[in-house]
Amino acid sequence: MGSKSITLERKDHVALIGLNRPGKANRIDPEAYELLSEAYFEFEHDDSLRVAVLFGHGEHFSRGIDVEAFASTISSGGEQGLGQQRIDPFGKSPQRLSKPVVAVAHGDTWNIGHELCLAADVRVAAANANFGQTEASQARMPGSGATIRFVRDAGWGNAMRYMLTGDHWGAEDAKRMGLFQEIAADPEEALRLGILLATKIAACAPLSVRATLKSAHLAVDEAADRSLLLLGEQRRALYQTRDFEEGLAATREKRAPRYEGR
Repeated sequence: MGSKSITLERKDHVALIGLNRPGKANRIDPEAYELLSEAYFEFEHDDSLRVAVLFGHGEHFSRGIDVEAFASTISSGGEQGLGQQRIDPFGKSPQRLSKPVVAVAHGDTWNIGHELCLAADVRVAAANANFGQTEASQARMPGSGATIRFVRDAGWGNAMRYMLTGDHWGAEDAKRMGLFQEIAADPEEALRLGILLATKIAACAPLSVRATLKSAHLAVDEAADRSLLLLGEQRRALYQTRDFEEGLAATREKRAPRYEGR
C-alpha cells in the first residue's frame, strides 16, 4: 500500500511503515491517521510479517497533529472514529497489535508524533531528534497516550517536567529517561539500526515473540487501558474552553497566549 500520506513496504518479514507528508513536517491529518490505522491492520493480519518499523520520510519524524486539518472534528468536540479493518496506532481501541513495532525518530518528534513512538515497543532516535509534548502550553492535553506511557516509562518527575512546561528535550535526554533504547549518529543510520533490530526480532520464533508481548502487556496495561479509554472525554472537555480558542488564536496571530483558566 502507498499513498501521499503513508507508505507501506516489505523487507522480508519486516513491514516498513512511513509517515509521508514531508511538506507538512509529517503532521498527522485525518487521511494520514486513517491510512496509518489501515497499515497497522494489514501488518497485524499478514502472517508473513512479524515486525514493523515506523519512521518518517523527510526532515522530521512528525510535528504532531495537523490542527487545521482536524478543525471540524475539534470544533465539534469529537474524535475521529475508526471503521472496519483498522487498528488505532496509539493503542486506544479494543483491537491491538499482537506483533512488535520499532519506532525510529529523527528531527522534530512532537506531541502525537512522540506518542506514536511511546506506543511502540522498541525505540531508536537519531542524534538530531527533538522531542516535545507542548499541549498544555496550547490549552490542550496529550490525548494519545503520553499521560500514561511517558509517566510509566520515564518516571513521574521526568514526564511532568516536560508535559507541564511544554519544554523540548533531545535524544540523549530521551535515552537517559529510558524512552529510547538506542541513539544513532544521523537519521539514515537510525533507520538502518531500526531495521536491524526488527530483523533480529523477526528471526526469533514468531509465537514466542507474541507470547512475550502479551504477557508483558498483561502485567503493565490494566490501569493504562482504563486511562486510555478516558482520554477522549478529557480532551473533548478542553476543546470547549475559552482557553483553547485563545490558544488557537495566539498561534494564528503568532503571539503569546493569554489564558484565563476558563
